[in-house]
Parts: sequence; C-alpha cells; structure tokens
Amino acid sequence: MSYTALYRKFRPVTFADVKGQDHIVITLKNQLRAGRIGHAYLFTGTRGTGKTSVAKILARAVNCENPTEDGPCGECRICRAIAANASMNVIEIDAASNNGVDNIREIVEEVSYSPAEGKYKVYIIDEVHMLSIGAFNALLKTLEEPPSYVIFILATTEVHKLPVTILSRCQRYDFKRISIETLADRMRELTAAESVQVEEKALRYIAKTADGSMRDALSLLDQCIAFHLGHELTYEKVLDVLGAVDTEVFSRLLRDILDRDVLGCVQLLEDIVIQGRELGQFVTDFTWYLRNLMLVQASDHLEDVVDMSADNLKRLKEEAAMADMEKIIRFIRIFSELSGQIRYAVQKRILVEVALIKLCKPQMETVQDALIDRIRQVEEKVENGVVVEGGGNKLSHPGGTAAGAAAKPKPELPKAVPEDIKQIVTKWPAITGSVDNPMKAHLRSARLSLDGDNRLMVVLEDGPASDYFTKHTENQTILEELLSDFSGKKIEVNIQIVKGEQEFQNSYVDLSKVVQMDIEEEDEEPE
Repeated sequence: MSYTALYRKFRPVTFADVKGQDHIVITLKNQLRAGRIGHAYLFTGTRGTGKTSVAKILARAVNCENPTEDGPCGECRICRAIAANASMNVIEIDAASNNGVDNIREIVEEVSYSPAEGKYKVYIIDEVHMLSIGAFNALLKTLEEPPSYVIFILATTEVHKLPVTILSRCQRYDFKRISIETLADRMRELTAAESVQVEEKALRYIAKTADGSMRDALSLLDQCIAFHLGHELTYEKVLDVLGAVDTEVFSRLLRDILDRDVLGCVQLLEDIVIQGRELGQFVTDFTWYLRNLMLVQASDHLEDVVDMSADNLKRLKEEAAMADMEKIIRFIRIFSELSGQIRYAVQKRILVEVALIKLCKPQMETVQDALIDRIRQVEEKVENGVVVEGGGNKLSHPGGTAAGAAAKPKPELPKAVPEDIKQIVTKWPAITGSVDNPMKAHLRSARLSLDGDNRLMVVLEDGPASDYFTKHTENQTILEELLSDFSGKKIEVNIQIVKGEQEFQNSYVDLSKVVQMDIEEEDEEPE
C-alpha cells in the first residue's frame, strides 16, 4: 500500500477537526442548524489554513442524511460518496487550469439540472482569482441568482484580484493564520497517533517555521520524521533537516555585532556555511530574533508574543540591555533589506557578509540611523579617553586641554590616588575588553572614582548594570579578582549607584580625568 502524506491522511472530515478557525466554524454550524444556508461563499486566507477542507465539509454537511452537531455524519451513503470523490453533487474545479470562458459556460449549463441525489449541488472553485475577466463575467448572473439547490464556494489566497462584482455576491469568510500553539497541539496529537517520539521544542520550531499554515506544518513534520525514521525527533535533528540555526548561535552573533567584532561575525558565518545551513532561512530567522529583541526592550510583559523558552528569554533580556532601540531597528532594517535581495542572489554568502560588516561599521552607511550610531561611537570613545581624529583636528579626552583653551583646575581628592588604583584606571579599557558579555557591556558604562578609604569605587547607573553586581554578589567578587590580577595587589571594590550622568558629575570625582591630568603634567615637566 502506498504511503499517504500526513496532511492528506489527517485532513479534517468534520468541523471539530478544523483548528484555529473557530469564528468560521461556529458561523457555518449556526447557519446549518437554522437552515439559513447561503447560495455563494467566498473563503479567503493564506495557504494551508483550511479553506478547501472547510468547503468539502460544508458540501457534505448540506447533503448529509444524518447531520450531527459537528457537521456530516461520515457514515451515510452520500457522505461516503462525496468523500470518495464519486458524487455528482459536489463538483471541484481548479481555476488555475480551467480559467476560460468555456469552462464557466459549462458550469452555467449544468446548473440548470437538479441534483440526482441529496439536496444541493455544490460547486467548489479553488484559486478563483485565476479566472479570466470573461470567465468572471460569464459567472456573474448565475452567481447572483442560482437555483435554490445550487451552492457556490469560491476559495482564493489573493482576494484583492477578484472583481468587486464577484465580492458583492458572496458571503466572505477570512481564514486566519493558525497560531504556533494550535499548530504544535495538532502535531502533538498526530505524532501520538503515529507512535512517533518527538521533542516539544522540535514541534514548536516546526510550528514557527510553518508561518501559520497547517498544511506546511504537517509537510515539514512529515519530512523530518522521514529523515530520522525510527528515532526520536529532536530539536537538533529538525534544525539539520530544515537547514536552520539554533537561537544560541543568533545570541553569539548579536554579541559579536554589538562588540563590532567583524572577524567573529565572519567566522561564525563560516561555521554556519560549513554545517550546510540554508542562508536564506538564516537571514529570516535572525531578523525574527532581532524582532523579539526589539519587543523585549519595548516592554517587560511580552513573553507570549515572543514565544521563547524561559532560558532564551532571560538571555534575550540581557542582550536587550546592551543595545538601544535605534540600533536594533537599524539591524532589522539592514537584514529586512537583505531578505529581499538574497532570494534571487547567486553569491548569497557575500551578501550576508556585507550586511554583517554594515552592522559592525555604521560608517559604511549615510542613512539617519547609521549616522546616529556613528555619533554614539564617538561619544563612547570620548568617554573612554580615546583620542578621536577628524577633519584635521583632534578632540582630546574630556579631562584634557583642548588646543588654545585654558587648562581646567585639577579636582581635589581626599587623599592622593594610590599607584595601584592609577594603574587600574589607565588600563581600564583593556580590563573591560578582556571579559565576556554581559559583564563587558556593564563595565564599559561604569565610571571610576575613589572613596574616603582610598578604595576603588565603580559607579553604575541604576538599572540592569547595577543589578548585575548588587543582586549577584559573585559578579563583584569576579571583578575584584580580575582587578587584583591586573594590579598584582589585592583590590576591594565599592559599588555605587547613580540615577544618571549628572548625579555622577555632582557627587563623585571622575578618576579617569584626574589620572589623565597627572600624566599630562608629568609629561610637561622640564627635564
């Protein structure tokens, strides 16, 4: 016996089997119960959402000898004949291949004959938008006033291509995309019926990839089961079959981009290519990952919308604290443009590499969000004491002296700055660059000062950065050990929290400025 694909084997046969279209199912059941059956229906919606299946169920329900609450009984002679495509009462027409005037004229001539058995003759015209203008005109009069025993059910994925004259003669039902939860539940039922072991995470990924289509979800599931027949279907195996990438890889890629590590991004892409992943799918999935990042940063209560596990959501929230909204939107823009280009590109890998370099180097672009990112880079360099050159001029450290300007007075400290603290301040960019995220991101935003006991103070803004050290004391211990290794002496850190930059300027002395002044004064002393 030949094998039957899952989407055909488990095609809905009653209204109860239709998933994710309750608004349509309830309306049709009420019409059947009240005997208020329309003469023309228009089913619209994306592929694989149940348009043709519901049309066939309705065709059997109106002719069933023993209808039930859920539609046709499936047992009577007429139900069995319609299910076997052996009934003269239900005529299916594919408008993609029968789109001419002559084809429609044949239907108009047949309409005049009453059904041989049952109550109604039902014409199901699939992909009706493919009909020619002449065919639509030939159908108009019959569609408006058909005999009492005729029902037309038109199905299409592109309702905007239908003439208004056709739309006005039909009851329109819009089929929604099916939710990830509903798709996963349905696949869970089918795999249990087929005695197939499958991970929950694998089902949810297939459901997400199906993009709201039940038929696509079952086709992908069928493909994955066939590839690993006889073994448990795991998340990793699904990724292998579909050529997809794990979200952990997206996390690593995002952190490399935020660190402006072009080499790390290109090497990660190299690994993805070597593993045989499909680059078009990779671009789509990473754009979706960035979308989730944007939503998490926009609100704290979007767990249901982003549809991620608790571990991945926690990691996503950490990354949301590392990048501002404008930067994330720029990333999404670049990858959205890439997704449209890569579909027909010959050198897909080169296009992806160019996009990754653009993300790391906003100076390659001249659009507004890229310019904002470039300004932010300059601000970060100035804050960290890096000399920025441009236009023949030099912008010195904020604590330094600009050319032709008067030297600012040296801030007074309670005590002299110890040498080991000075050493840490001068090496601070190297120290922050030696740790991994998220500590690296939080330390880069920190300011250094000195308390009354000559202890190093790390001043952080109230929020994720301060929580990282105050709510997790082990992170402060790691920082102290790191600083001790750099200085060669035991260093104790005093963590302080401020509301913003203005509070820091008013309440603390910026050690980076003071140490920089000391260095400049030593350089200016005569030999």
